[in-house]
Amino acid sequence: MTFPSQRYTANALNANAAFIRMGWGGCRMRICRFNNDRIGVIEGSGLIDVRDLLDMRPKWPLPPWDWVAPQLGALSKDKWAGRASIPLSGVRLESPIANPGKIIGAPINYKAHIDEANADREINQGKTYTSLDEFGLFLKAGSSLIGPSDSIRPRFKDRRTDHEVELAVVIGKKASRVSREEALSFVLGYTIGLDITVRGQEFPGFRKSPDTFAVLGPWLVTADEIADPNKLDLSLSVNGEVRQKSNTSRMIFDVARLIEYASAFYTLYPGDVIMTGTPEGVGPVSTGDQLVAEIDGIGQLNIQVGETAN
Repeated sequence: MTFPSQRYTANALNANAAFIRMGWGGCRMRICRFNNDRIGVIEGSGLIDVRDLLDMRPKWPLPPWDWVAPQLGALSKDKWAGRASIPLSGVRLESPIANPGKIIGAPINYKAHIDEANADREINQGKTYTSLDEFGLFLKAGSSLIGPSDSIRPRFKDRRTDHEVELAVVIGKKASRVSREEALSFVLGYTIGLDITVRGQEFPGFRKSPDTFAVLGPWLVTADEIADPNKLDLSLSVNGEVRQKSNTSRMIFDVARLIEYASAFYTLYPGDVIMTGTPEGVGPVSTGDQLVAEIDGIGQLNIQVGETAN
């Protein structure tokens, strides 16, 4: 069986090749979840299994956050030095965060996407989109979460299902009513997000929550690997055709403002994910399509669109 990880190019693997340097809470790292909940730290074209260094035994009732996420920042290279490397090409990559308490979405955070949404009746459904602070954020169901080795499965054959590529922010520590100035200190890291969407009149949180409609991967890049999350090129192609291409500098609410805004309404916990909004170029996907999403400093996410769910 061929996993999407086997399609990563040398360029994608070697972008920002200095993976292990001292930083947030321990090391600068790229951390993946693979092969049925193993945890790995990426080094070059391989990974080191570090699951045994983490406490995987949460007590019941479970906390309202991802149990493992706050432990990731405390990993240090000396704890896995000398371990054998596993070729990245042979593993099954899963969502780097397994149990986010919240998957938060920013529906209209690029001006060009607002313009295209207002020009497309299938997107706007008669509404006029204005600004993010007027429409607010939304929540996607945790059950919609998958990783790059899974497949997106459209829910309805007779309704348009669209791709949306986004920078995804993973929270590293509890945050409530934080200021914009301190907001980035609460970030554990960043990953690539796909906010898959069924078009229609329902509220966004409903249309964006079918199974497989929240894709994260291919790994988590710790915050200190990204000098400025508001200056990252991002793109998405479908079957080799570039559909979306922009830069996070064009976000209306930057990453810090999004954290400030979200934490004003509810407490953010370790492992919570904020999808920061999609640029222009959204469009439909169909069974068999191959999606490739890329973000500077993070890498490349490959995923296939599967059959419509039964």
